[in-house]
Order: sequence, then C-alpha cells, then structure tokens
Amino acid sequence: MKDRLLLMIPGPIEFTPEVMRAMGMPTTSHIAPNFIEVFGQVLERLREVFLCPDGQPFVVAGSGTLAMDMAAANLVEPGDRALVVNTGVFGDRFAAILERYGAEVTQVQAPVVGEVPALEEVEATLRTADYKLMTITHVDTSTGVAADVKALAELGRRYGALVVVDGVCAVAGEEMRQQEWGIDIALTASQKAIGVPPGLALLVAGPRAMETFRQRKTPVTNYYADWSNWLPIMEAYEARRVAYFGTPPVNLIWALNVSLGQILGEGMETRFERHRRLSQAMKAAVRAMGLEQVPRRPEIGAHTLTAPYFPEGIDRSVLARIRAAGVIVAGGLHPAIKDRYFRIGHMGAVSPSDILTTVGAIERGLIEAGYDLKPGLGLTAAQAVLAEG
Repeated sequence: MKDRLLLMIPGPIEFTPEVMRAMGMPTTSHIAPNFIEVFGQVLERLREVFLCPDGQPFVVAGSGTLAMDMAAANLVEPGDRALVVNTGVFGDRFAAILERYGAEVTQVQAPVVGEVPALEEVEATLRTADYKLMTITHVDTSTGVAADVKALAELGRRYGALVVVDGVCAVAGEEMRQQEWGIDIALTASQKAIGVPPGLALLVAGPRAMETFRQRKTPVTNYYADWSNWLPIMEAYEARRVAYFGTPPVNLIWALNVSLGQILGEGMETRFERHRRLSQAMKAAVRAMGLEQVPRRPEIGAHTLTAPYFPEGIDRSVLARIRAAGVIVAGGLHPAIKDRYFRIGHMGAVSPSDILTTVGAIERGLIEAGYDLKPGLGLTAAQAVLAEG
C-alpha cells in the first residue's frame, strides 16, 4: 500500500503478516484445550530462544518495565545490595525499581553518554561489598549502546552476584546465551525483536534465581508480580493443564507462539548474524552521510538500533520530512542529548529492503532540510555491506 508508512523505531516494530493474522483470530477461552496447548508451546519455545534449557519462563500481561519489576520484586529483600551497570535511561530505571523494594543500590555509570563503564571499574566495585545481584542493560534503547553481557556476567558470577539482564531491546536480536553465559534472569517485552504487538512481559529465570526466590525470608510486596502467584500457572500450562490467576492476553499469546516459531525456524545463529549484517549496513549508511553516532565506538553499537546525531544546522524537525518520505524513525530519549539525535530501529523481521527504504528516506529528509548531501551516498554504502552477505 502506497499510503502505508514503514515503522523503523526501536519498538514497536514491524510485525509479520502471520503474527498479525494470529492477533485477528477469534478470541477463545483461556482454558480452551487449543489455547492451553499454544501457551504450553510458548513456554517451551522461550527456553530455546533465550538459550536457557533449564530456565523457568514467565509470560505475563504487561510491558518490559513489568518484567524488570518482577525481577526486582522477587529477588530483592530490604537491605540487599544491588549493583547497576548503567549505560543510559534504562539503567536509571532499574536502579529506581530496585530502590523501591529496599535495595541498597550502587551504580557504575558510563563516563559519558555513549560509552560503557570499564570492566575494571565494575570488578573493583564488586570487590567492595557483598552484592546480591547485578543488573546489566544489554542494549539501552536511549543510547543505542550495547554492553558486553558475556564479560559482565562472568564478573558477576565470579563475585557471587545474581546476574539480571534487561534484554528488552536485545533478546532475539543480539547474541545472548543465557545459560552458557551464567545469566540468572533475562527479560524482554513482546514488541521488540520478539516481534509481537505490545502487551507481554517475558522473563526466563535460571535455577539460581528460582532458588533465591524460594529462600526469601520476607513476602514479595508486589501482589501482581509475585512469582508465588504466577509459577503455578506457568507450570500448569506447560503440563497442558488448566490454571488461573489472571486472565492471559489470549490473542497476544497466540501471536507469540507464531513469532517464536518463526524465530526458531530461522535459527538463532542465523538470526544473530542477520541482525549484525543489517546493523552494519545501516551504520555504514549513516557514516557515509556524515552523521556521528551516540555510541562512541563501533564495537559498542547495538545491532538492533542505530542512534545518529543530527548534522550541524539540522534539528528534529527533519523527522517529519523523513516521515513524509514514507518512514517513521524515533526522536531522542536520553535527557542529556534528547534534541540532538534520533533513533532507527532494525530488529525482528526487518529486511534488507527495509534498510534501503529507510536510508533513502533519511537522505531525502536531510537534503530537503538543507543538509549538503550528495544523493545516494548512504544507499551506496548500505548496499555495499548487504552485497557482502
């Protein structure tokens, strides 16, 4: 459809036709036999996508912030020490959530916006106290910065901390091997690389996290987030039995099963590589257009989004011009630089043609806004990367 805009923001993303058809199916009962089977499949498939065969999946109606809240509510007791590895707005959010449950929070901050904390600084901080848990934002959606989750998780385990990864803008796009890397909780939301419309909080808890929860000395203070309420439901559905605590979003779970099937059909290794290649193409185009990026080094740039600064003399009004050219990209989110940059999502079912369409729209928008740019520079750079693959 000519009047349809291409949505290239870091969530919600473009969804496949099969997922949207599942959303439009007649709604069934949450205790219907066919839905019980679908929910059971979802829980089994989540272990495969998170690469955590021994994990306990949770699927709950809510946003990615609810998944963060669930992790904190079920692991933290008043006075526990928590370390937050902070690379942007969502590190701030995790710190606030942990404090709400009584944790004594220490943050290791990136030295400047667009950087990551040094591993040496994280290790030095871990040495100073007995931290119950450490949180890592895999990809901070506000900056496009990706943390070295594998190395950070190894540090956390070495010093006895539970490792909690906010993978909202990463799971099913960035390489993450939950069980192999020693990640105790990984969490995400449906509307990012998982490829389902907004409304599902997704979390997989490893054995150490579940054992910590079972050994709590105080009740979980958040009724809705309490695993005591949700664990019997997840176990029942996976065993193909009827259970009830809160009504699950039936159509979203049907759609999630379709999307997880597509993800596993592609294969996790192939999917990681596709996201890497499409990200390289977008970033090559951005560089060719003369735009600086928020991540200060290529190796810490996310594969699920790109965050370019506006060139000199251009402001956020260019986003309307890009939209007029057929593509929706997102404005800035980090308060320190909010009006100086924009964000391009490229995750989930995104294709090479989506990348090229987006680059073309950005070129057109910049040129119409008065930026001195030779048409086609970005497209040529992106095509060169895509041709290599």
